[in-house]
Amino acid sequence: MSFTVDVDVAVPMRDGITLATNVWRPDGPGPFPVLLIRTPYGKDDAGTFGNPKLPDVFAFVAAGYAVVAQDVRGTSRSPGTFVPGVHEGRDGADTLTWLAEQPWCDGDVGMWGGSYMGFTQWLTAARDTPALRAIAPVMSSADLYRAPWYSPGGALSQDIVLTWSTLSALRNLQRDLAEGRGDPTDASVLLSGVDDPRLLHDPLPLTGRDAVTRTLPWLGDVLGHPERDAFWREVAPIEHHAGITVPALQIGGWYDVFIGETVRSYTMMRRHGGSAAARDGQRLVIGPWAHPDGADLGTFPDRSFGRAGSIKAADVTDEHLRFFDRWVRGHTDTPADAHRVRIFVMGVDRWRDEQDWPLPDTRCTDFFLAGAGRANTAAGDGGLTREVVREEAVDTFLYDPHRPVPTLGGTTLAARPGPADQTAVEARDDVLCFTTPVLDRPVEVTGHVSLVLHVSSSAPDTDFTAKLVDVHPDGRAILLCEGIQRARYRNSLTEPELVEPGTVYELTIDVGVTSNVFLPGHRIRLEVSSSNFPRYDRNTNTGGVIATEDTPVVAVNRVHHGPAHPSRLVLPLIEREEAPA
Repeated sequence: MSFTVDVDVAVPMRDGITLATNVWRPDGPGPFPVLLIRTPYGKDDAGTFGNPKLPDVFAFVAAGYAVVAQDVRGTSRSPGTFVPGVHEGRDGADTLTWLAEQPWCDGDVGMWGGSYMGFTQWLTAARDTPALRAIAPVMSSADLYRAPWYSPGGALSQDIVLTWSTLSALRNLQRDLAEGRGDPTDASVLLSGVDDPRLLHDPLPLTGRDAVTRTLPWLGDVLGHPERDAFWREVAPIEHHAGITVPALQIGGWYDVFIGETVRSYTMMRRHGGSAAARDGQRLVIGPWAHPDGADLGTFPDRSFGRAGSIKAADVTDEHLRFFDRWVRGHTDTPADAHRVRIFVMGVDRWRDEQDWPLPDTRCTDFFLAGAGRANTAAGDGGLTREVVREEAVDTFLYDPHRPVPTLGGTTLAARPGPADQTAVEARDDVLCFTTPVLDRPVEVTGHVSLVLHVSSSAPDTDFTAKLVDVHPDGRAILLCEGIQRARYRNSLTEPELVEPGTVYELTIDVGVTSNVFLPGHRIRLEVSSSNFPRYDRNTNTGGVIATEDTPVVAVNRVHHGPAHPSRLVLPLIEREEAPA
């Protein structure tokens, strides 16, 4: 294989700025179809091309594609100011227009890349981009409020926001200092937060991150818009699904910070995409992976999924090539997959092809919360049952923002992600545990998990959290998925409503998505509390603006269950004639 590379090609944008771009072209007369990646992390960084979550750029070139890598505005070698998400739609469209005019481009372009590089794809696809034929976002989102910056329940994704913002501020500061601007003392503050997460996360109020906001003012905007208002709708291209006319290959991980939005954008495009190709050309691949580099091997400290669980075993390069050959090159003779969806089923730890998502034979089943009101800790009396509960009961706990339940694994970014053992948090008296008896047959849960809770609080606003846990015979309580609901957003993410202290309300928590077979000898467990820190920010329980407050109060929170208050975990069960081995 031989190719040529042009480095730092200046690609003009409509406002006159030019973005630094590298072009990899196969040897030969051309013209070639083009695969474009736009990144804030440096187009010259070998990690962009060697990251196992991303396909092999050399395989793309060998297959006859020209590959184009571009530094987004205000990053690395591209001038301007980096404001996350703001310029990506326009700049992506302008780059596609430029590509289509190049003599070495045949006019057909696909986009690829993970995380932020996925944002650039969705924001570009929502615009009028005639040259764009397909996108392939890996571990990414088409609604940046719901993931990664906030959550479907309205809580701030604090670990993700502060960690990513601090690292981005460091990159901005490095540019500023090289150009004679910026405050060198900010570098030591930012580095301290990276080295010691407690210095980054613990101080209140949240708005007191001056070293970050001086070089990345965007953080102030994020904290200043806790509701899903117009600020967030500008970076929610999935709201404009009717204008997105291209197919998408979407790859996610069960423990990835974006997994909820990965499957949501798939289902939205399948149902409401702006063309037959967009609806029919959706493909979804999900493995047992987390977001940070190194968490994609399928092996975690508390749980290993074997060699088949690695992202390398999923062969993402081949997935991309087959997808782009079909939708960018238009090779209709490319062998079609018999199924649109491929998932790794945990528990039995194997890959399985499916027709669609949600799985067509999903049966959502209620598991009612039971017990006599002493569900505190895993040693309590909290139960889960498919039978309707006949006795009323109330479980009570104190939620103290100064003593939050610590994050253990899950869909985190900087904290240790993945299927962590929850035994330590289940020993706390502010964690309610509801558990089934030991299973005598396998139970498969694949799909969207939700929790309907009847709750009351002494506070005008508070949070309720939920975790679905697989309790192994050896006592390990392995986290599968999680969620949070801020009480003020129980009815709307745009119009908050405080609660009346002492009044019982029904609220629904989006607990995320998963695929797991609970094997015989295991138990299904639900954890309920009011914090998961620093995965989510701490509710101060005052009803005020959380990000600006430094004097939180303790809340007395209650979970009601029984005939009058049917609190229940809703699990998507898959029951087939051939039970999993």
